[in-house]
Amino acid sequence: MSHFSTTEQAALAAVQLTDEERQPCEVWTRVMGYHRPVASFNTGKQGEHNERRFFAEPARGCSYHC
Repeated sequence: MSHFSTTEQAALAAVQLTDEERQPCEVWTRVMGYHRPVASFNTGKQGEHNERRFFAEPARGCSYHC
């Protein structure tokens, strides 16, 4: 399921970029209290970064007097 509206999906489908028009997206992440580009990681650390999964903790009520 897409989060784009039908109009947005049609507009996105109409956009076609050639490889020459594309540019790489630089991804940064926080490591040990500071930010670094993922491209500067060694091979093993890049592999670890690719294996990361996002999650959201379920909301829960307060069991103590809040």
